[in-house]
Amino acid sequence: MGTPLAQTTAPYPNQPIKIIVPFTPGTGMDTIARAVAPRLSERLGQPVVVQNQAGASGNIGSDAVAKSAPDGHTLLITANTMLMATQMTAKSSYNPVTDFAPVGMTAYGTLMLVAHPKTGIKSASDLVRMAKAQPGRLNFGSPGVGTPHHMAMELFKLETETFMLHVPYRGTAGYTQDLLAGEVQAGFLPVHVAAGFVKNGRLVALAVGSQKRHPVAADVPTFAEVGIQRIDVDLWYAFYAPSKTPPAVVTRLNTEISAIIRQNDVKELLARSGMDASTSTPAELGALVAKDYPRWGNVIRSKQISAD
Repeated sequence: MGTPLAQTTAPYPNQPIKIIVPFTPGTGMDTIARAVAPRLSERLGQPVVVQNQAGASGNIGSDAVAKSAPDGHTLLITANTMLMATQMTAKSSYNPVTDFAPVGMTAYGTLMLVAHPKTGIKSASDLVRMAKAQPGRLNFGSPGVGTPHHMAMELFKLETETFMLHVPYRGTAGYTQDLLAGEVQAGFLPVHVAAGFVKNGRLVALAVGSQKRHPVAADVPTFAEVGIQRIDVDLWYAFYAPSKTPPAVVTRLNTEISAIIRQNDVKELLARSGMDASTSTPAELGALVAKDYPRWGNVIRSKQISAD
């Protein structure tokens, strides 16, 4: 007489792991993925492969992970831009709040609001006063519609009740070049990029979008310090698994990835790319996603921003 088959769960991981990067090689999240992959492979005893699945502002790769088996063998590394991109198009087929299991934070990047010296703007308060005195006379640039630089400025406009014209570029290079030339008058730049231009007098620092002053630009105030509230516009990068991934698997991934991010050589690698290493629990990342998703949705709806 035959014996019933025992129902067993295979130990995790039991096959190669894929890290999906929903943007092209060379981006911040790609840098993180390629730093984590070999180290995670050593710790888990399975190959870890990085795959770039770019397109549709990150939605193609993110959607692929959302639809993957919830077993911890397919992971997503992306930025908080996912919370914005999905709300700027009717074509998004996934929800970043409900279709992923947050694994953990890896790094963040602070944005600095700057102005060109010839504007005469020397502080964030100056920018607000000038924008209110002559609505639409001032302009600001960004690397494109829906980029963090653009969304940060739209949040600034919303909170300060100001109006400035948006000049979107096709990428960071052209935007930065014209900002330095004074073709656009203001905008956000990563603090590691902006600090050098501020130091040599080519740009004027107005405020940083983080909750605390940044060590790269310790003399530049936060928005809260200059009386402008709710302008928390850090870029941040995090790992996710598909929704319904077992909590024990998520916890294991968080433990291993967080340990990797805290390694000195990884922190130094991220710093050279303009990112600050930062870890979190899955619950902390989930709370941040739940808070930021409606916040950016409000900006997108209020300013009628669309990627369609």
